[in-house]
Amino acid sequence: MLLNPFYPFTFFKISSLKATIVLLSILLIKSNLLRLKGGLVGGLFALILISGIFASSAIALGSLVYAYQLKKKSRPDDNKMQDLETVNV
Repeated sequence: MLLNPFYPFTFFKISSLKATIVLLSILLIKSNLLRLKGGLVGGLFALILISGIFASSAIALGSLVYAYQLKKKSRPDDNKMQDLETVNV
């Protein structure tokens, strides 16, 4: 049984390939997690924006209904006020 003189180089080559595979796997998992996190944050931000649009639309619609009701109440034909006069004693 003879020892191969290039055995240390082969060992280092194989171990460096293993280390490279582990490092690339870690980076792949990290990028997938970052992409997932970014999607969740983006979805939450979009949900906040859409709910803000709905809230402002609801407030605008409510103010229009309120203004219409005020205008409807202040019509001159519906407003039957009595003419009050002062009383002299």
